[in-house]
Amino acid sequence: MRETPEAHEAYDHDRVLERFHLIANGPALFNAVVAGAELGVFDHLSRHPKSSFEEIRAALGLPAHQLRVLLFALCTTELIRRDGGAYLNTPVAEDFFAGEGEDGWQDILLGWQRIYYPAFAHLTEALRTGRNTALAAYPGSEPTLYQRLEHRPELQDVLHRSMTAFTLRSMSGIVDHLDLAGVDHVLDVGGGDGTTAKALAAAHPGVRFTVFDMPGVAEIGTRRMAAPLADRVALQPGDIFHDPFPRDAQCVLFSHCLEVFDADQILALLAKAHDALPPGGRVAVYGYHAAQDEQRGLYGARLSLYLNVLATGQGMSYPAADYERWLAEAGFVDIGTVPDLPYEHGLVTGVRR
Repeated sequence: MRETPEAHEAYDHDRVLERFHLIANGPALFNAVVAGAELGVFDHLSRHPKSSFEEIRAALGLPAHQLRVLLFALCTTELIRRDGGAYLNTPVAEDFFAGEGEDGWQDILLGWQRIYYPAFAHLTEALRTGRNTALAAYPGSEPTLYQRLEHRPELQDVLHRSMTAFTLRSMSGIVDHLDLAGVDHVLDVGGGDGTTAKALAAAHPGVRFTVFDMPGVAEIGTRRMAAPLADRVALQPGDIFHDPFPRDAQCVLFSHCLEVFDADQILALLAKAHDALPPGGRVAVYGYHAAQDEQRGLYGARLSLYLNVLATGQGMSYPAADYERWLAEAGFVDIGTVPDLPYEHGLVTGVRR
C-alpha cells in the first residue's frame, strides 16, 4: 500500500531518527544512570552543586579515568551538565535521584536493571513461542515471576521497592480522582505491599482497607506498615483467583493488577468483584492505558513487553475501551473513565446494579 500524502506530511524523519539513536544507545546509558545513582554522583551534586572533577573524585573514591567516562555519559543524558570545570544536577536529576524518598528513581531503575531488563534478551523467543521464556532463570515451577519470587525473597524485595517507588510517582492520579464517598471499606485486590492503600487511607481518614495479595507480598507490606495506618490497612494473604474475596467492602480496587492478565482472567476477577459487592457497590481499575490506536505509550509498551517475556507470559497496557467492555460484560453499569493521568495511567470505574 502506497503512503498517502497526509501520512507522509505527518512523518517527521528527524524526530524518528533521533528516537532511534536514543533507543540504540539506551541500554548503555540506562546502566550509566543506575551506576551514577548507586555510586552517589547525583547525591553528591545535590549537596555540593558545581563540584569540580577532583572534588567529585575525592568524594566518591573512583579512579579518575572511569569517573571521566561516567561523567561524560551522564552529561550526554542531560541529567547532569558541565559548566566550565564544574558539574551540577539538572532539575530532573534533582527530582528523580537526590535524597532518600520512597519514590526515588534509584529504586525503580534498580528493579528494572536486575529483574526486567535481563529478560529482554529472550524477547524474540518469547514472542515466537507465546511463553514467558525468561522465567526459566528463576527457581520453581510456578507459571509467573511473582509466584517464583516467593523462593527469592531478596529479589522479591528489590521488585517491590521498585514497584512501590513507581506507584508513588503515579499516585496522584488515583488519590485525586477515586470517589470514596459513602464507602467505609475498600478491598484492594493484588495491592502488593499496601502502598496504594496507605496513600488512600491517608486521604480518606474514615475508610479502612484490606489488601489481598500473595503471602510473601503481604509479609513485605506488614514489615513496612507504619503504626498510624496499621489499624486501617490490613494485609490479607491469599490467592486472588482461588480464594474468596471478603464480602463486606463497598469498593473493590484493582490498582496495577489487571494489566498482568489476559482477557479471560480479567473477566474472572471482575466477576468475583461483582459477586463480592453489594448493590450500588463500586469497582475501580487503575493502571497503565495504551492509546486507543495503540501507537503511543512508552511506559505501557515497556510494561507490556516485560509481562510477556518474564512476568506472566500475557497481559499488556490495555486501552481504556477494553476495560470498559470487560466491566460491562461482568455486569457493571455507570461505567466511566478518567483518562490522561500521570505516567500514561487512567481510572475506570463501574457500579454494581
